[in-house]
Amino acid sequence: MVKMIFAMCAEGIGPCNIAKALQEKKILKPTFYRFQKEGKYGTHTDPENPYKWNERTIADILDNEIYLGHTINCRTRIASFKDKRTIKVPKEEQLRFENTHEAIIDQETWDIVRKVREGRIRKTRMGEINKYSGLIYCADCGRKHYLYRGRTIKRESYSFICGNYHKHVGEEKCTPHSIREVVLDEIVLEEINRALYYARNNTKEFTDYISKKTSSQYRKDLNAKTAELSKAEKRIVELKSLFKHLYEDNVLGRISDEQYRMLSLDYNDEQKELEQSIPDLQKEIDTLKSECTNVQKFLDVVKKYVCVQELTPEVLRTFISKIVVHEREKKHSQTSPQQVDIYFRYIGTFALPGEINQAEKKHDERRTA
Repeated sequence: MVKMIFAMCAEGIGPCNIAKALQEKKILKPTFYRFQKEGKYGTHTDPENPYKWNERTIADILDNEIYLGHTINCRTRIASFKDKRTIKVPKEEQLRFENTHEAIIDQETWDIVRKVREGRIRKTRMGEINKYSGLIYCADCGRKHYLYRGRTIKRESYSFICGNYHKHVGEEKCTPHSIREVVLDEIVLEEINRALYYARNNTKEFTDYISKKTSSQYRKDLNAKTAELSKAEKRIVELKSLFKHLYEDNVLGRISDEQYRMLSLDYNDEQKELEQSIPDLQKEIDTLKSECTNVQKFLDVVKKYVCVQELTPEVLRTFISKIVVHEREKKHSQTSPQQVDIYFRYIGTFALPGEINQAEKKHDERRTA
C-alpha cells in the first residue's frame, strides 16, 4: 500500500486524488487496519467508513522518512502538564537515526516524490495535472512558467509563458518567453534519450566529460543564485526604508495622498514579489548544494532505462531538475529560434563532447508546427 502511494505521487497524482483512488480500490485506511489486527480503536477510527482515506494521512505518509529505513523521534510534544495539546517539534530539534530498519521506499523514489511535492502539482481548472508543473523557469526574471490553455484551444497550441509576464500583462515586467508544450516535449525527450545513449555506450568518456564540465558550471550557478538572493534581500531592506520616508513625506505634505497611494502600492507589490521569490531562490541554492555533480548517481538512474518513449511526471523528475526558457530572438515570432536550457539531475546541462554547449542550442518551433 505504501509503495502504491509513493508510485502514484511520483506519477504526479496529488494526496487528494490518491485518497480517492485508494477509496475506490477499497483499501483499508490505517486506523481501521489497526482495529482489525489489534482490536484497538484509534481517535479517528470510523467503522462505517473503513475505506475513506484523508488527504492529510496521504501527505503524512509521503513525508515520513520511516519508509526510507530511518527512525525519527521526538516529532511531537505536549504543550505542558496542564495543556495536553500535541505540538509539532521543529525538524532541526527532532532526533534522527538513519538505516535503523529495512526500507520500503528506495532513495530514488523518495527524491522523485520530493520533487513532485515541491512542484506543488495541482489540477487545472479543466481537471488535469500538467507534468511540467514547477520545472519551467524564465531565463530573465527567474519566475516559474504558467500553462496557457483553454477549452477552445487545441492541445497542440497549449503554451507555457512567463508567470511574471502573465501576472503583469501590459506593465512590461517581463516578456512572454512563450513555448508550446508539444515543442518542449520533443526537445526534452530528445535530450533525455541523447544523454541515455551516450551514458550507456560511452560511460568512461561520459564520466570524464561531465565531471570536468559540471564542476565549473556548478560553481557558476551557485554563485549566480547566491548573488540573486543577496540582491533580493538587500532590495527588501531598501523598500522598508523607502516606505518609511514615503510616509514621512506624506505626513509633512511633501507629496499628495494620491501620490502616496500610487507609490506605496508599487513598492508593496515589489516587496511581495521579492518575498515570494526568496524561498524559491533558497530552495534552488539548497538543491545545488545537495545535488552537486554526482555522475555515479546519474549512471545508476540510466541503468533502469534503455530508451524513453513517453514523458511522464515520474520520468521528468527522474532526469530533469529544471528547464530554463529564453525569449525568442524576435519576440512574439513563431518561427524565430529560441534557446532552451535543460538541466539534468546530478549532472546539470549536457552536450556531447565536441558539440556546442546545450545552453547555447537554439530550437525552432517550425519543426513541430
